[in-house]
Amino acid sequence: MRVLITGANRGIGLALAQHYAQVGAQVLSGARQPASGQIAIDVTDPASLQAASAQNGGALDLLICNAGVYLDKGESLDSGFAAQLWADSFATNVTGVFHTVQAFLPQLRAARGKVAIISSIMGSGASTSGGSYIYRASKAAAANLGRNLALDLARDGIAVGIYHPGWVQTDMGGAGASISVQTSAAGLAQRFTALSLANSGCFESYDGTALTF
Repeated sequence: MRVLITGANRGIGLALAQHYAQVGAQVLSGARQPASGQIAIDVTDPASLQAASAQNGGALDLLICNAGVYLDKGESLDSGFAAQLWADSFATNVTGVFHTVQAFLPQLRAARGKVAIISSIMGSGASTSGGSYIYRASKAAAANLGRNLALDLARDGIAVGIYHPGWVQTDMGGAGASISVQTSAAGLAQRFTALSLANSGCFESYDGTALTF
C-alpha cells in the first residue's frame, strides 16, 4: 500500500504517517518545510505540488489531504477577520486540497485509489456555535469540494471521503482537547479502510458518526 499525506510534519498528519508505517505501508510524508525523509509539498503552491508529483510517480492507493490552518482562532467580530486571513485560510484549506488532488490524479488513477479530505465538524451545517467564521467557512467549502470530487472521480474508480478528526490534542486543538493524536489517527485509518465507491462522498467523524453537510 502506498500512501501520501500532506501536512505530515506534526499533529494528526504525523500520527497518520506513523500509523501507516507501522502497518507496513510505503508512506510519502509531505511538509512545507520537510524534515529528513519527507518530501517538500506546499499545498498553496501549485508548482510545488506538480514537482512533488513528478518526483513521486507510481500508483497511489491513498491520498490524505491533511494540511490545514486555523488562522482566525479568537478573532473579534468587531475588528478581526482581516481579508488576508480569509485568503490565506482558503489557499490552504480549500484551494490547496483541490490542487493536491489534481496534481496526484495520474497516480490515483493508476491504483484506482482513494482520497481522504480532513475537514471538521465545524464545517458542518449542523455546527452553529458561532465564531471562527473563516475556519468554519473553509472547512465547509472543503467538505463541499470533496462531495463534488466524489461524483466526478467515480468514473475513474476513485472514492473520496470527508472526515472530522475529532477534537484532538495538537497545537491547533490545544492541550485540553478530548482525544490524543493516536486515537484520532487510528479511527481515521479505519474510516479510510471502509471507504469505497459505495459510500464515496461520505462526511464522517473519526469514530464513524455520520455528519451533516
